[in-house]
Amino acid sequence: MTAEGFLEGRRLQLARGVMLQCIMGGYPPARFYGCDDGDLALVPDPAQIHRLPWSKHPRALAICDADELTGESSSLSTRGQLKAVIARYAAIGLAPVVATELEFFVFAPNTDSTQPFQPPTGLDGRREDGHSAFSISSNNGLRPFFREVYECMAALGLPRDTFMHEMGVSQFEINLLHGDPLLLADQTFLFKHLLKEVALKHGLIAVCMAKPLAHTPGSSMHIHQSIVEVATGRNVFTDENGQASATFRHFIGGQQAGMADFTALFAPNVNSYQRLYHPFASPNNACWSHDNRSAGLRIPASSPVARRVENRLPGADANPYLAIAASLACGLYGIQHQLEPDEPIQGEFEVPDKLSLPCTLHAALERLKRSQLAMELFGKEFIEGYIASKTMELTSFQDEITPWERRVLAAQA
Repeated sequence: MTAEGFLEGRRLQLARGVMLQCIMGGYPPARFYGCDDGDLALVPDPAQIHRLPWSKHPRALAICDADELTGESSSLSTRGQLKAVIARYAAIGLAPVVATELEFFVFAPNTDSTQPFQPPTGLDGRREDGHSAFSISSNNGLRPFFREVYECMAALGLPRDTFMHEMGVSQFEINLLHGDPLLLADQTFLFKHLLKEVALKHGLIAVCMAKPLAHTPGSSMHIHQSIVEVATGRNVFTDENGQASATFRHFIGGQQAGMADFTALFAPNVNSYQRLYHPFASPNNACWSHDNRSAGLRIPASSPVARRVENRLPGADANPYLAIAASLACGLYGIQHQLEPDEPIQGEFEVPDKLSLPCTLHAALERLKRSQLAMELFGKEFIEGYIASKTMELTSFQDEITPWERRVLAAQA
């Protein structure tokens, strides 16, 4: 839209079906979004209008809500779904607080999709070989890229906590500061957009796939969650004696009750399950533990005032609005139904069957399809539409033959 049209308040409308567009560009049958495929109104959030600092020519981006023309939020909008979850907390005097940790890879351009990604050539003429985890070295030659990333984050008002080199080859992690869930979802979305745009400017590609490299750790989007009482600002996960509260236990119980049903929301792509299949630091379970990274729900070591629950299931490829909404909705469900969690686990452990999670996209979608909890928390239109769109993506993947099949199976026929 032109700047003049935006400033005049001209309404931008969008067909409802676009909300269910799959990643290949197609659409599920119209019955999932209304056979008329009528319009939604895109309503900009005044707090999320940003001049894009990496653009040579003046450009701006406005994050919008997708609303029905009658004014209410569209049930197909993931941002709207998150706002609805936050409102449910507010109705009982509570406010959730979240922070996200996003991992990503920075690669050299990949012009042939049949070939693996490669790290950029370093200042010494070599490519990183995987020995740089948590390094502060600038040998990879990415300092100019990261300097512009930091500058653009500051220009967009994205406060950052820590940046680090992660376990994988040319893999990095950013921790965003905790705050309002909608704000953190917006910031996570903006950061991913910023990251990819600045990478292209520097002749690189930023990749937020869950598992872009074989034999290498995948990329997560861990969600840290706590809840405060609106009237007092008190963390309700801690009681007056500084100990874990009943609300804390019930929140974990709700997370455990919903993680398997919502795995398809936390791990939305075929590639998501490559990350979860090799579960080192990417736990595919609904167990909980005090400071054990093998558990899907980890309680980080902290002071009582900072007591929180870390959901380690979502990948970097997850929709931040939807992943945060699903995680918080499960926790609230547990609080309202006073669900008790299983006993915490420590050390090495075997996952009980009832706490195991779907291990393929097909299994996750089948679980979501049968979930009454999902229908209750997100509504029939959204869940059925989401499943329809993701089924199209799964079918597209299954229509292709992978290099592994040609390499290994051809000689066995």
